[in-house]
Amino acid sequence: MSELDFLDRIDLASVSEHPHRLAALDAFRAAGFPTRRDEAWHFTDLKARMRDFDWAQKGDQAVLALPDLSWAGVVLRDGIWDAASSRPAPFMSRLVRDEVVRAGSTALVALNAALGQDGVEMVLRDGEEGGTVMMVAQAGASAQPITPRYRVVLGAQATLTIIEVAQGSGAYVHDPVWDITLGPGARLDHYRLQDESVQSVHIATVFVAMGEAAHYNGFTLAVGASLARSEFHVALNGARGDVHLNAAQLLTGRQHGDVTTVIAHKAPLGASRQTVKSVIDGAARGVFQGRIEVDRIAQKTDGYQMNQALLLSPEAEIDSKPELEIFADDVKCSHGATIGALDPEQIFYLRSRGIAEADARALLIRAFLTEALEPIGESMARPLFEAAIEGWWRRAAL
Repeated sequence: MSELDFLDRIDLASVSEHPHRLAALDAFRAAGFPTRRDEAWHFTDLKARMRDFDWAQKGDQAVLALPDLSWAGVVLRDGIWDAASSRPAPFMSRLVRDEVVRAGSTALVALNAALGQDGVEMVLRDGEEGGTVMMVAQAGASAQPITPRYRVVLGAQATLTIIEVAQGSGAYVHDPVWDITLGPGARLDHYRLQDESVQSVHIATVFVAMGEAAHYNGFTLAVGASLARSEFHVALNGARGDVHLNAAQLLTGRQHGDVTTVIAHKAPLGASRQTVKSVIDGAARGVFQGRIEVDRIAQKTDGYQMNQALLLSPEAEIDSKPELEIFADDVKCSHGATIGALDPEQIFYLRSRGIAEADARALLIRAFLTEALEPIGESMARPLFEAAIEGWWRRAAL
């Protein structure tokens, strides 16, 4: 499917009303869907996947159960704020889409800006504690791409925990964009569960700008979608910033999962930690691209990234591309990658203790994922992620 074919299926009536949307649409047309020729998309050919995309497989949101919303949260259905299901906190409001920024930084961000559906804005003043909120995006009933925008601004010393859930049925394109700004000493815990329909395409872009001594703790669990990519751009603009960015991908069939991160250390004494683990079965393919950039001024930076993959099938594949770009001379930066299969001796040991082979494999896979799941410190979030892992297990029939 070409970009023109894709746009022919979209209602562009609202685009012509806003100059910035027209500019964003022109940027998308000019860039087109990323291909292997784009360095940042070398292992994820979105244009080739869109060529085979089947819009006819419409979904039914009625079959989707909402997570427990006993605490504050917002529900978006096909990108539109659902007031009846939402219970926003006082600091949560609908985002005015005509004021969004970064309209054309990438093709998919430009598409998000051009189509301009609903969004959610969360703003906390200095010292405020926002507690825990949930963002639920359900999709599949609309023939249009789903393009929500989320804007988060935390003042100095403010704290917030966001549990984000993306789910759907049928065939659709979900293209969310997050703009996050953390003031000095602010802390954001951002737990993301991508459990989309296996016919869908999910492309998420997260921008994080951090002030002095700010902390961003992000975790993504990706179990759904035919093709999924979570792309993070984190800038440590103030000294002593701290980033933990973990992820786990569980892929089976012909799924394609991609975690791409760019962490830019622009101030001294910053620290970043990344652990990305992939469990890949069938003919699925996983991708990890992690880039750490250290400016000349960012002395005493401590950066670390680890990518580990567990291949459960001879046809499973992982592409790993860690990168370090360092211009400072007093830093501690490292990266590592491991790829392997389940250890037959460990399986034999467990079976010799009376454990069935399927249960033995599950135990070993669980142990492999433990480190990546550690950042989920919110007790309310963990059951959601555990249930998603169990669902993937049933689908993969391991």
